[in-house]
Amino acid sequence: MHSYEVKVQWSGATTGYRDYSRNHEVHAPDRPPLPASADPVIGRGDGDRWNPELLLVASLSECHMLWYLHLCVEAGIVVTDYRDTATGAMDNERFHRVLLRPRVTITDPTRATDARALHSEAHKRCFIANSMNFPVDHEPEIVARAD
Repeated sequence: MHSYEVKVQWSGATTGYRDYSRNHEVHAPDRPPLPASADPVIGRGDGDRWNPELLLVASLSECHMLWYLHLCVEAGIVVTDYRDTATGAMDNERFHRVLLRPRVTITDPTRATDARALHSEAHKRCFIANSMNFPVDHEPEIVARAD
């Protein structure tokens, strides 16, 4: 069993719905604080700070990427760049879908099919995606550039 601890810290005064700040900080041991807030559209937060919805989408994207890179190393596929533009769709009650769009650059054009297939395996192994009650889909793009 693995354990993860974070602390969320807020201070202010809840004198009225429109009056209190949604700004807070997320802390974890030996890491810099993360400035956070509510989503400005749905929760009157600060748009310059991270919000829970962004962090959820980022967690899914990161988990997929880390598994994917691991699997590429095991398969002998050299990745030189990985960029994901991930989006989440939700209404006022819940997320309905997250779509990952990783663009991966590899060095061997003959391994493009293998590189694409590893996204499915990375998805199966991503424990965060496996914990969601909504679909987490991926539409990968593989670019081959021999160095």
